[in-house]
Amino acid sequence: MKTYILILCSFLFSIFSYTQKGVITGTVLDKATQQPIPYANVVLKSNNAIATGGITNEQGTFLVKEIPYDAYAFEIQFIGYKTVTKTIEVTKSNKKVNLGNLYIEEDAVALASVEIVAERSTIEQKIDRKVINVGKDLTTVGASASDIMGNIPSVSVNQDGDISFRGNENVRILIDGKPTNLSSRELLQQIPSTSIKTIELITNPSAKYNPEGMSGIINISLKKNTNLGFNTTINSGFTYGERARYNNSIGINYRKGKANLYGNYNNRFGKSITEGTVTRVVENNNQLTDNLNEDKSHLFKLGVDYFINDKNTLSVYTNQNLFTTLIDGNRIVSFFNNPSADFRQRDITDRDNINSTYNADFKHVFAKDGHTIELEVDYNTLDSDKKYNFSFTGNNPVDDYNEHIDDQRTNTTINLDYINPLSENTILELGIETRLRRTDNSYITENPNFNSATFFYDRDIYSFYTTFSQKFDKWQYNIGVRLEDYSVDSQFDEVGESAFIFTDKLFNIYPSGFLKYTPNEDQKNTYQLSFSRRIDRPSLNQINPIRQLNTPQIILTGNPSLVPQFTNSIEVNYNRKLKSGTITLGAFYRRINDEINRRGFFDENNPNLLILDYANFDSNDAYGLEFSSSYRFTNWWNLNTSFDIYSRTQKGFIEGESVEVSNTLLNARLNHSFKANKNLTFQLFTFFSGKQKILQYELKENFFMNVGARYSFAKGKGTFSLNFNDIFRTQRFAFESYRTIIQEGEFLRDSRSIFTGLTYRFGSAKNKSVKRKKRDKNVKADKLL
Repeated sequence: MKTYILILCSFLFSIFSYTQKGVITGTVLDKATQQPIPYANVVLKSNNAIATGGITNEQGTFLVKEIPYDAYAFEIQFIGYKTVTKTIEVTKSNKKVNLGNLYIEEDAVALASVEIVAERSTIEQKIDRKVINVGKDLTTVGASASDIMGNIPSVSVNQDGDISFRGNENVRILIDGKPTNLSSRELLQQIPSTSIKTIELITNPSAKYNPEGMSGIINISLKKNTNLGFNTTINSGFTYGERARYNNSIGINYRKGKANLYGNYNNRFGKSITEGTVTRVVENNNQLTDNLNEDKSHLFKLGVDYFINDKNTLSVYTNQNLFTTLIDGNRIVSFFNNPSADFRQRDITDRDNINSTYNADFKHVFAKDGHTIELEVDYNTLDSDKKYNFSFTGNNPVDDYNEHIDDQRTNTTINLDYINPLSENTILELGIETRLRRTDNSYITENPNFNSATFFYDRDIYSFYTTFSQKFDKWQYNIGVRLEDYSVDSQFDEVGESAFIFTDKLFNIYPSGFLKYTPNEDQKNTYQLSFSRRIDRPSLNQINPIRQLNTPQIILTGNPSLVPQFTNSIEVNYNRKLKSGTITLGAFYRRINDEINRRGFFDENNPNLLILDYANFDSNDAYGLEFSSSYRFTNWWNLNTSFDIYSRTQKGFIEGESVEVSNTLLNARLNHSFKANKNLTFQLFTFFSGKQKILQYELKENFFMNVGARYSFAKGKGTFSLNFNDIFRTQRFAFESYRTIIQEGEFLRDSRSIFTGLTYRFGSAKNKSVKRKKRDKNVKADKLL
């Protein structure tokens, strides 16, 4: 009612003074850049009520007419900037008021959301995660996401492209905070590195997040521009090792008024080689592998943010990833004691898939600061077609044959999140979530030793979570709980065999807690303690019984009987800000029950054929230390370093025998940056990982070194990069199996290469934040913590 009375009074006042009118003009500029600010709000208030107003044009100029004579409170308002207020008078003798240039400055609070294209990568330590802001240094140059992941703290990528986090492959990969229908290996190889904005390492997720991902969650945020006006960024890269590879991207956005339209296109194409050898001691044979891979990847992201008003925002976007690969594999099997049995297998894999994501998000902001409700719907589809051709020469183990696998998957996720700041230092969060997965596979083979089959896997998860956050004096805490109802229904039908049906239904509770202590006001020192309970449900590749790899000596497949594994984890972290850098030191302990890991066993009908699948083992205890630091020794020398060392004890049963393995693992990374002058920078990056034992095999140590240079031109709008990767060609995947099967091997991929890249940005408008979809960054209501 109060609002209506004010409006009525304003209307009556306008009628009373309609013959006494003035004009106000001026130009609004950014205080730091001196650039004009288009579409800023200009407001005139009388007695705290809005009398009239206007909006600036593309040049930042405004003109407000028909202003009754009076004294006013004049305000300039713009998202992300501090409001400017001044008192003016419009009188008969001063009816044409020219305010000239008016300067506004960015709000320090909003700066945390501004997207910045950094010169170098930085690591930001949050209470529950590390955020790597991807810059333009050599640690992040390369063709695909897989090429740069090995440079990230606590993350490793082997020669097959499988990713591990703190030494464990059971890690959950998200894109823009959402799951996809691809395995981590496929996902990282298909995403061009130039499309990545940030990489987040979430080692101990709170109850507000999906609890899947035993060793943690890695969230990759793709770039989205929100610059004012029309802006374009172009990237182009060329990598040459044994073969040539190319990657290119273009990002365009146009923001005007209430709408921000944006689009990105990235591609990656070229060839690479993988070479390897596996020797079996007992069987006295050897397999040489030589694969030529030809990949083509196209990634599109299109979206729009529409600011309906100050309280409501609607955002939609789609990601479209078109990927094709042609793998020409050659494998030579030699028998040391029986050369007449030698043979060669050539397998050609032709794969074509489309991975699509459709997302819509609506957010409503209530009158109280931080009080919001947000509804988000995400739909992801995968349509994959794989064709295989197998041919043999020599002592053929089987006639030539073809295989075909058709893979159809959908993921539907619906979130409703509610955040209510009960007070300035207290926040309550509530949320519900539905996740529906549908999978249908068909396998057709001409091999007489195998059977054609179909496999479907349906999974439904319904969740509710609540968290409570509070800050008092130097302490902050967050406690939460997540409730989940889980059900799965799957069936594997193999020609000539009885159907295998598997169902499971679980109800679980996942608590979490975080505590942060900041003894000083300048936050030079912070201490953090956290705990959580999580689950790692088997991935589709781990349960899918349809073969994923077929060589003369090895078959890789899944196990549909796998059950989830559960993890209880506790972490402590210490952060210190130095005059010229930062230090982060952390320790963790985790206990895993029913651990999912790979196992190997021989085919009953073919003693030379090793089958690799997955099984639930007994338990896994791991504890370790992590250290990372960024320090600038001089104006021209900066060092980023990280290392992690942890011990692990695994227990399980191998062929009915109780087995226990304990070992200590070490990973270290050093990245030196040398600034020759304002525009030229040199870098040296080294990586080392030590030996690690698994229940059936041991992985050997790994080391490589990269060097590079970067030159900026055109006042920072352009960047040229030159990088020499794996100088000594020491990057490898080497192993030795010592249980069930005695074998050793080593694989090398096309890692020694020269990369050149060029980036150029068009447009000079200011970059403004779009406050939506905090879930994409896995920060949600991190106001207190």
